Amino acid sequence: MTSHPVPHDPRLTEQRNPDTADIDVADAARIVELLNRQDRLVPEAVWAVRDAVAGAIAMVERAFRGGGKLLYVGAGTSGRLGVLDASECPPTFGTPPEMVQGVIAGGASALVKGSEGAEDDPDAGAEAMDARDVGPADVVFGIAASGTTPYVRGALARAAARGAKTILLSCTDPPQALLANVDLAILPKVGPEALTGSTRMKAGTATKLVLNTVTTGAMIRMGRAYGNLMVDLVALSDKLKDRGERIVMEVCGVDRAAARRALGDAAQHVKTAIVMLRRGVDRATAERLLAEAGGYVRGAVGEPPPPVHGSGGRG
Repeated sequence: MTSHPVPHDPRLTEQRNPDTADIDVADAARIVELLNRQDRLVPEAVWAVRDAVAGAIAMVERAFRGGGKLLYVGAGTSGRLGVLDASECPPTFGTPPEMVQGVIAGGASALVKGSEGAEDDPDAGAEAMDARDVGPADVVFGIAASGTTPYVRGALARAAARGAKTILLSCTDPPQALLANVDLAILPKVGPEALTGSTRMKAGTATKLVLNTVTTGAMIRMGRAYGNLMVDLVALSDKLKDRGERIVMEVCGVDRAAARRALGDAAQHVKTAIVMLRRGVDRATAERLLAEAGGYVRGAVGEPPPPVHGSGGRG
């Protein structure tokens, strides 16, 4: 048999991992051990790019304060993770669905069925930005684990041309041509995947950690938390009603019945119920106090406000 040299792929996510080269002959326990050893590298890789992640939080915060939106753009696993993070913002932080959006190559059907070919069309990425009327107030956050997805490249180029701020998340060094349309790059180097090229694994885990941190950080900076409590949730499901009642009970030192009454009077808005109880006021007054405090519970209940907002970061 004639041996032919294998072309070298410079992308870190496409290289073979020597630590898992024999994983196909491992038993179940050994597979778990090998995969977990690789997974434990991910938080350190994300920690290494913490300054860039903080810069993304600041950039997204500024967009929100200016009435803009955050759009995640990706294909395959990257796109699904963006849609996941976006879809969890309304129930967690009480945000309107258009504030954080997930855009995936191939559209909604690609969430449940592979549509890998859609990632190869840069024009479709550009058209998605036009369709969502991306503009200078917005941030477009491209997710491309291997740094070369044409759909994401097209979206970022069009977003930059329309004046939006742009962020790229990749687990390898992207081409310079792609970086030309990016204000901020977040590059957690998680190393070669345990299963070569399967970026749903370490790269996917790193992506979820970064996206969770960016939206959670920006929402906290926007006053959508009090301490570490999700006070901006609107308690509409049984689970959220229970959580809302427990938050009001803890913050205000009341029993469940009192918390339930306050939430009923506050149209199930936890933040309003807290201010009503803490200040001894009605709903309209509580809403006015919150508005005067910029939506921050601390200010509305008479506590020292958080630090100055909108400072720091890149972009």
